[in-house]
Amino acid sequence: KISIMLSSLCNAIQYVPKTAATWAAASSCRAFFSAAQLPQDVTLYEVGPRDGLQNEKQNISTDVKVEFINKLSASGLKAIEATSFVSPKWVPQLADGADVMARIMKQTGVRYPVLTPNIRGLENAIKAGAKEVAIFGAASEAFSKKNINCSIDESLKRFEEVVSAAKKEGVDVRGYVSCAVDCPYSGKVDPKAAAAVAAALDAMGCYEVSMSDTTGGGTPADVANMFSETLRVVPVSRLAAHMHDTYGQAIANIYQSLLMGIRTLDTSTAGLGGCPYAKGAAGNVATEDVLFLLDGLGIKHGVDVERILDASKFISASLGRPSASKAAQAFLSKRLA
Repeated sequence: KISIMLSSLCNAIQYVPKTAATWAAASSCRAFFSAAQLPQDVTLYEVGPRDGLQNEKQNISTDVKVEFINKLSASGLKAIEATSFVSPKWVPQLADGADVMARIMKQTGVRYPVLTPNIRGLENAIKAGAKEVAIFGAASEAFSKKNINCSIDESLKRFEEVVSAAKKEGVDVRGYVSCAVDCPYSGKVDPKAAAAVAAALDAMGCYEVSMSDTTGGGTPADVANMFSETLRVVPVSRLAAHMHDTYGQAIANIYQSLLMGIRTLDTSTAGLGGCPYAKGAAGNVATEDVLFLLDGLGIKHGVDVERILDASKFISASLGRPSASKAAQAFLSKRLA
């Protein structure tokens, strides 16, 4: 009730004749109302080594991938999605998943989930020592058929088998809803469709469901509508936000997610990423940019920015191009000053 009253007050102030006093009151009211809704702390779920590198055309050595993950492991991140156990035919860049898992220096308190689209992927992941896996459905029929060659309902039945098998082995499962706001083939996605897939993944036992703007075509309004529907069927504590930056909206969409109460944010160091099945999709929201935002908002995250910058500098140099993160570019230039 207090939140509703505050919101009504803020809305009412904007219609009062504009003077210096009323402008100040409106600004203070909006700032207070926004701060009251923001979480006090968040968890960053780093996807750079998997979602970030999977779309790279140039060959990336196993040594580079292992060193990248090791640098990230030293930063205070609690979850680093390390690789994928998908057929090399579809994602050749991550064909060395088992070697990567065997060679990384796993840190106590850090989770190293991997992507597994089916039972075979799960079995290979478990053989490689994975303790947590991720599955991915889509809120768009067109994208589901292009990405995993089956309908949404067929994909969910497949994932039920994966989740059941994982649970028997004591392996935790995270879910992704791709194209939660926009589809490269069919355009804007109905928020109710995204919510329905999230509810299905939650019901089958995923400990968390990450709502993904795969194309980067969503705006804060789209994200607000999508989460408003999803929060009707999945508790906020079991939801995460996964934003791409194709149209420069990723940070704005992350902020909107925070306002909706989301406390787990998928990020990618150096802004790495894209999607093989969403032509033109840019990288994930950069870990460095999100950290800068969180620090400015006073939200705790437990991550050492300097260590992330070291990892960002390393992977950018390995790829032979500048970091896509604006914050990284600014911070690293100061190091040289």
